Amino acid sequence: MSDNSPARHALADLTTLGLGGPAGRLVTAESADGIVSAVHAAARSGEPLLVLGGGSNVVIGDVGFPGTVLLVRSSGVEVVGEHGDAVSLRVAAGHPWDDCVARTVADGLSGIECLSGIPGASGSTPIQNVGAYGQDVSQTIEAVTVYDRTEGETVVFSPEDCRFEYRNSVFKYTDRWVVLDVTFRLRRDPLSGPVGHVELARLLGVGENDRVPLADVRAAVLELRRGKGMVLDPGDPDTDSVGSFFTNPVLSAAAYAELSRRFDGVEPPAWPGVDGVMKVSAAWLIERAGFERGYARGPVAISSKHILALTHRGGGTTGELLELATEIRDRVHERFGVTLRPEPVLVGCEL
Repeated sequence: MSDNSPARHALADLTTLGLGGPAGRLVTAESADGIVSAVHAAARSGEPLLVLGGGSNVVIGDVGFPGTVLLVRSSGVEVVGEHGDAVSLRVAAGHPWDDCVARTVADGLSGIECLSGIPGASGSTPIQNVGAYGQDVSQTIEAVTVYDRTEGETVVFSPEDCRFEYRNSVFKYTDRWVVLDVTFRLRRDPLSGPVGHVELARLLGVGENDRVPLADVRAAVLELRRGKGMVLDPGDPDTDSVGSFFTNPVLSAAAYAELSRRFDGVEPPAWPGVDGVMKVSAAWLIERAGFERGYARGPVAISSKHILALTHRGGGTTGELLELATEIRDRVHERFGVTLRPEPVLVGCEL
């Protein structure tokens, strides 16, 4: 564990948005033990603690964070169990997520190939229940090892303990638990799971629910993400974002019917869920509210490639980004009665 406390570090340098004020103190941990030691040290000093992985799904306020910011930089991927075709893979919390996905594809392990190209650290994936192109991590997570700051002990959460929901988990809106590692249960198989996403199936030239080589799925997903500015690229300003800023709203059957009436019976794009709920396309609502790709407010803008991504072109503030997000949210609510909610975690700011 290293302590970078002599200088107040700009958190903007540690986030994909390039926004955020200074940290009171910056500590780097390169192992699970180092993470726990840093948590203990912050508790002894009485300082607030912010745990930061890849900085790809967080919006930090312009005032920064007054306490200790713990950078999780642990790494390592290991097979911890095999049962027939099932392989249990334990991944350190700080291990870059896409490196983990690339390794599983190369090793012929099926289950997370559609999550290629997502920036950030592996330990963040259960917090957000990261998902894309028909897969999310809750489908393959076997266990999550966490440090419980309230009880002062390391515990292992089962998938049921994690209480996964769409882009949500028991970990998301609390600082009680610090993720130390994640174990995934994958399948030794050169083919993907059934392709369940229309856009991905179209690019691959296959039917929905067909299975294709893992490497082909990874290549196709990376191509789709690049086309939307969703793969980090220093030469592309559209990638200075947190990915999708708003989640797709989940509506009851009655609320979805009311929304359809607002469009004269045209059914908005949606995906059915349990108990009759419908997950509605936030992108479709934003576009119907009158916003276009590239719409800008000074140094912040909607991505020119993806209507759900809010980008920072440099020289801006978190306040300006949130003003743009508020404008979008309020207009969608005014016109359609649907409230869009942010996907990233907000620190020292609110929407």
